[in-house]
Amino acid sequence: MVVAPASAAVAVTTLLHFFLSPAQTAAILAPNDYLALQSIRKSLSDLPGSSYFASWDFTADPCSFPGVLCRGDRVVALALGDPRAGSSGLSGRLHSSIGSLSDLAELSLVPGRVSGPIPSSISLCSSLRFLALSRNLLSGDIPPSISSLSRLRVVDLGSNLLSGTIPSVLPRLPSLSTLILSRNRLSGSIPAFAHNSPLIRLDLQRNRLSGNIPGPLPASLRYLSLSSNQLSGRVDRILPRLVRLTFLDLSSNRLSGPIPGSIFSLPISYLRLQRNSFSGYLNPTSPVRTSYIDLSFNRLGGQIPADLAAAEWIYLDYNRFTGEVPSIFVDRVKNGGIRVLYLQHNFLTGMEVGPSAGFPMLSSVCLQYNCMLPPVQTACPARAGQQKTRPPEQCPK
Repeated sequence: MVVAPASAAVAVTTLLHFFLSPAQTAAILAPNDYLALQSIRKSLSDLPGSSYFASWDFTADPCSFPGVLCRGDRVVALALGDPRAGSSGLSGRLHSSIGSLSDLAELSLVPGRVSGPIPSSISLCSSLRFLALSRNLLSGDIPPSISSLSRLRVVDLGSNLLSGTIPSVLPRLPSLSTLILSRNRLSGSIPAFAHNSPLIRLDLQRNRLSGNIPGPLPASLRYLSLSSNQLSGRVDRILPRLVRLTFLDLSSNRLSGPIPGSIFSLPISYLRLQRNSFSGYLNPTSPVRTSYIDLSFNRLGGQIPADLAAAEWIYLDYNRFTGEVPSIFVDRVKNGGIRVLYLQHNFLTGMEVGPSAGFPMLSSVCLQYNCMLPPVQTACPARAGQQKTRPPEQCPK
C-alpha cells in the first residue's frame, strides 16, 4: 500500500538542471576533458527511443552538448542520458576516463542498461559532490576509493547489481546527506556512522546485509529504510534518538526485543516494522503521531493500546495480542478516522460492536482467527484464511 520514493528521483532534479541550464563555455576545452568526453562517448550508446548522443558532434564545442556543463575550460557537471526520453536510456560501460574530469562536481546517469563496474578512477574527481548512477546494471564492488571523495553530499547507486560490502569509510564522509544503495546484492554489516554526520536519507533496503544496526545512527536522519535484509538484534536504544524521522522501514529482517514506546510520538508518517521477531508489550509514551503503522507478523503481546487508534492504517495481525479491542477503535472506524484495521490471527477475546453497527464502505476491518466470533462480517485479505475463530484449546479459559 505504501510505495517508498524511487531512488532515481534524487537525480531527476539535477538532471533537468543540466539540460535546461545554458552551458558556460570557453573557446577551447581543456585537452584532458576533451579526450575524456570522446572516450565516454565511445563506451556508451543510446538505447532505442533515446537520442541523447545525436548532437554529440566533436566538430562543435563539447560544452554545448546536452548534459555537459562547463565552467571556464573544464567540465564541472555531466548528466549522461536524457530524462525526458522516458524509459529509454543508455547501454555500454562507464569509461575510466571519467577520472580525467578533475573538476567534475556532479555526475549522473539516467536509468538504462549500462553495465560493468563503477570505475575506480572516479576517486580522482576530488570535487565530486553529487553521484547518481541508479537503475542500471552496474556490477562488482563499490570502489573503496570512493571514500576519498570528502566533498560528496549525495550518493545514489540504488537498483543495480552491486555486490561485496559497503566501504567502511563511505557512511562517515563529512558532508554526506543522502546515501542510497538499495536493491543491490550487498552483504556484510552496515558500517558505523560519524557521531556528527549530517545524513538525512539512508536507504539500504533489499540487499543481503546482516548483523546489528550500528548505533548511534545520525540524529539528523529523516528517512531510514533497511527493509528486506538479514539484520538482527535490538533497536530500543537506537531508534528513540532519531527525533526527526518522518519515514521508518525496518520490515522483513530478524530484529528482536521490544519496540520503544517513544517511537510512536516521533513525526513519522509511515512506520513499517512488520515481519520481524519483535516481542513484549506496546507502551506509547505520549500521543501517537504516526498515521501508518504496520507491526504485523511479530511476537507482540498484551492488550492493544488505545492510543494506536489515532493512526489511519493499522496492521497488527499475526501477533499475540490478548483481551478486548478498545472501544475507541470502533468509534474511529465508524467515523472514517481508521481506514484499515487488521487484527486477524491474534488471541483477542472481544470487540464491542452493536448488532446494527455498520462500517464505512471504504474501511477495511479484519478480525478473523481470534478467540471470538467476529462481531461484524467484513472482507479480509486472502492471507487471513477461511477460519473465523481459533480452536478453543488455544484460547485462555
